[in-house]
Amino acid sequence: MYQKRRNNQPKGQVGSLGTRTSQGLQRGFYDSNCPDAEDIVRSTVKKYYNNDATIAPGLLRLHFHDCFVQGCDASVLISGASSERTAPQNFGLRGFEVIDDAKSQLEATCPGVVSCADILALAARDSVDLTGGPSWSVPLGRRDGRISSAADAKALPSPADPVSVQRQKFADQGLSDHDLVTLVGAHTIGQTDCALFRYRLFNFTATGNADPTISPAFLPQLRALCPPNGDPSRRVALDKDSTGTFDASFFKNVRDGNAVLESDQRLWSDDATQGLVQKYAGNVRGLFGLRFAYDFPKAMVSMSSVAVKTGRQGEIRRKCSRVN
Repeated sequence: MYQKRRNNQPKGQVGSLGTRTSQGLQRGFYDSNCPDAEDIVRSTVKKYYNNDATIAPGLLRLHFHDCFVQGCDASVLISGASSERTAPQNFGLRGFEVIDDAKSQLEATCPGVVSCADILALAARDSVDLTGGPSWSVPLGRRDGRISSAADAKALPSPADPVSVQRQKFADQGLSDHDLVTLVGAHTIGQTDCALFRYRLFNFTATGNADPTISPAFLPQLRALCPPNGDPSRRVALDKDSTGTFDASFFKNVRDGNAVLESDQRLWSDDATQGLVQKYAGNVRGLFGLRFAYDFPKAMVSMSSVAVKTGRQGEIRRKCSRVN
């Protein structure tokens, strides 16, 4: 049985960065009123992960997409004709059933206590840990938002964004260039559809040729996976060397011209981001790159604190898919 984190830190866990954050979040927030909250989320994520390991990057992406729109308030989980989850930028989001399952268990154990936003943050952490990456103590106390609009999803980064646009979108959330590069490293366990990068393979910028930044050795592999008239929804790993394992090999791929998404590859050609890509790419040891493993939890804590609602703000939803 999984041992409770408050009594036994898992491998690679970054130590406490303080009891309370400047955003009003707090480690151990549920210790008195729902002490099994983290264990319930963890066991739920693990159950789904054991059945389908690709749910891990799905949950990590779900948390990211939540935080970049309206802040980390679980607004991405709300159902509706024009809610965030219907936006084109949120195409392919998955993991909703995992969050709903964990929420149902928590409502049965300690009703009206644990927010959907906190469940998302915990599920993202557990997804990284289960795939062999580092773990960390998640500051908690988020409350759920009541507004969800597809129009607001324009704040999300796009696979075709140049680095300048990526940097601005992260800066708009109070995140640094360092956070940008580090958080993009989550693609080490990610997948994408052929539809989102095939334009790089055959007629890039209407030249009739491939994107010249793609490695000549990697290009035939991508073309075989995503031929011109192939299935646009075919899934392709974003880290060709260690699919499903959370490590720093993704950055070696970026450095060597083996990134699948244009936005990822551009991190190597920009002076503002190349240096950190090189540091991570040159520090791949053990189960995961030591430098990346140290930086990623800190970047996740920063991202998961973006525009959080605390105290009397928002609400604690009884069901994550609708406001109370």
